[in-house]
Amino acid sequence: MSSLSLALRDSSTMLRRNLLHARRYPSLTLNLLLTPIMLLLLFVYIFGDTMSAGIGGGDRADYIAYLVPGLLLMTIGSTTIGTAVSVSNDMSEGIIARFRTMAIHRPSVLVGHVVGSVLQSVISVVLVGAVGLLIGFRSTDATALEWLAAFGLLVLFALALTWIAVGMGLISPNAEAASNNAMPLIFLPLISSAFVPVDAMPGWFQPVAEYQPFTPAIETLRGLLLGTEIGHNGWLAVAWCVGLTVLGYFWATSKFDSDAK
Repeated sequence: MSSLSLALRDSSTMLRRNLLHARRYPSLTLNLLLTPIMLLLLFVYIFGDTMSAGIGGGDRADYIAYLVPGLLLMTIGSTTIGTAVSVSNDMSEGIIARFRTMAIHRPSVLVGHVVGSVLQSVISVVLVGAVGLLIGFRSTDATALEWLAAFGLLVLFALALTWIAVGMGLISPNAEAASNNAMPLIFLPLISSAFVPVDAMPGWFQPVAEYQPFTPAIETLRGLLLGTEIGHNGWLAVAWCVGLTVLGYFWATSKFDSDAK
């Protein structure tokens, strides 16, 4: 077999391993998935009327449309925390040392985690999106091409955050530390434009919300699904995704290789 065939075979094996772990231990994934769903229901049914009046005088349906794109991206950040925990568990329980004694393609261990996490993120986004549809979210103006672009952005964002989460898991001594290290992936959406427009925030805080990866991705997703203005947010979102993917990849692979020495 060629080296490419071996890499694909070993990566698919590691992917199946990680998917089996997710199926056998669903509590972590479910707990992380419940966070964006609970926030969606909380902000729609408890704060919906007040929030919609504060951001433009619309009704609750307008705020649902505003809220759902941000919660979809927050779902990705929440799901990837499980990746950091899973990687940390592998490193601390000794299974990685066992893999290194076997004739397998070494990067396949990380590739299995990344691909598995991206698939879980996509499934989680679909579930949260389904809840959004049930409570009234509609995207009637989006074309098929815009839907495809929105899906591509979600996958690219999931890939970027997953590589960062893998790096966080590799530097963490245990699962608890990995969960704590990855908390910014949930915290950053809370200080982005996910819940209120950046213009509605205090002036001193607006740069914090604007110059971070979640805000341009959220505004781009809103533009694709709701027809709002995207402006410069489109290329900023792609730049953030590509930059974080490259950074996370080199961080994770260099840490993984250095631990083998």
